[in-house]
Amino acid sequence: MPEISGLEFHQSTPERWVDLEKLFGQHGASGGCWCMWWRLPRSEFMQQRGEGNKKAFKKIVDSGKVPGILAYVEGQPVGWCAVAPRETFSKLERSRILKRVDDKPVWSVVCFFIAKKSRREGISERLLKAAVDYVKKQGGKIVEGYPVEPKKGWTPDPFAYTGLASAFRKVGFAEVIRRSETRPIMRYMIREH
Repeated sequence: MPEISGLEFHQSTPERWVDLEKLFGQHGASGGCWCMWWRLPRSEFMQQRGEGNKKAFKKIVDSGKVPGILAYVEGQPVGWCAVAPRETFSKLERSRILKRVDDKPVWSVVCFFIAKKSRREGISERLLKAAVDYVKKQGGKIVEGYPVEPKKGWTPDPFAYTGLASAFRKVGFAEVIRRSETRPIMRYMIREH
């Protein structure tokens, strides 16, 4: 991976809300999602899409819980990675394809959002590594991801919001199960040093 000058990572805190708003833009990252897709039942998500999801996500950030990691280049927000204990994301618990592998406590990486001008520069891989480092500092032992593995080797950006399996592999994640042709469940085991 080539070096990116001025690259930094920070936990998403109330003080960084303005940066998150700037990164996600007027439409809330992906069609009014505001990183609420994995946290709500579909009907509730659709009902509050846009401004309602923004308010719900701001409430999470303001609560002091860290819902993810922000990437900055030269002080400007360029990327987002949602990471938290799996039970935070109720949609995972209801998913047939992404249901639990076992009863071990895991932290889940559920989505990424990279600013258009910063895509295809390896930001998501670096964000993923920063998420693993964050989980390690929180005492977590397993980081789990649910990336897409395109059949034809390429996926349009809007469909790659959970990350690409190739990026997870580069960071050291290994596939543990695959219940769908294009959706592996991958894990990174944090070792004590």
